[in-house]
Amino acid sequence: MQSKSGLLLLLGGLWLTITSPAMAQEIKAVQLYSQDELINLINRNEHLDRVVMDRCQLNQDIEARAEVLKVPAYQFLWGDMLAWGVCIEADPERGIDFMRQAADQGLPAALEQLGRYYSKGTLVQQDRKRAVIFLREASALGNLKAQMQLAELFIDGYGSPYDYQDAYHWLYNAVTADKQTHQTIANYLKALEKLMHPKAVRAARTPLNS
Repeated sequence: MQSKSGLLLLLGGLWLTITSPAMAQEIKAVQLYSQDELINLINRNEHLDRVVMDRCQLNQDIEARAEVLKVPAYQFLWGDMLAWGVCIEADPERGIDFMRQAADQGLPAALEQLGRYYSKGTLVQQDRKRAVIFLREASALGNLKAQMQLAELFIDGYGSPYDYQDAYHWLYNAVTADKQTHQTIANYLKALEKLMHPKAVRAARTPLNS
C-alpha cells in the first residue's frame, strides 16, 4: 500500500511507513513464534531478549495470544514483558497475574518462576511456604531448576519431610552436562540424606517412572 511519504508495511499488527528502499531492505517481517519455539526460548531464558531483538514488532500478536487465546507460553511471555517493562510500560501486578494464569495451565517455567519469586521476594512479598507449592508442581513436571530450588528450601527447613523422598528421587535421576550443576545436585543429595531415613533414601534411588 502506498502513502504520501512512502510504502506502508504491516508488521506485528502495526502499519509502518517505509520512506526509502534502504529502509525497506533493513526492516524485515518477523514471524510469530511457534509454541515449541517459544517454550524453548523460555527454557533457555532468551524469550525477552528475542522480543527486543525483533524490535518489539510482535507486541499486539503476543498480547492477543495471551489475553484472548490464553496460550500458556504466551501468557508467560506477556507477563514477563509486563513485569519488567520490556517493549511496553511496566505493570508488575498484571505481569504476575499473567504468570499465574500460565502456571494454572501447568506451564513448568511459570510455576518455577513464581516459586523463585516467592522464595526470594522478587516483585512479591517473600513467602517460602508458597514458593514450595509452586516449585513442587514444577518439579513434578520435570523442571530441573525447580527441583534444585525445592531441595534447597527443604534443606533450609521449609516444606514437609514427607516430600523429601520425591525431591531426592528427582535429583538423583537428573541428567546434566554442566559440571557445576552436577556438583550442586550432589551436595543437595548429601544434605537431604541427613534429613531422611535410610529406607527412604533407598526407595528414592529407584529409576524414574519405575
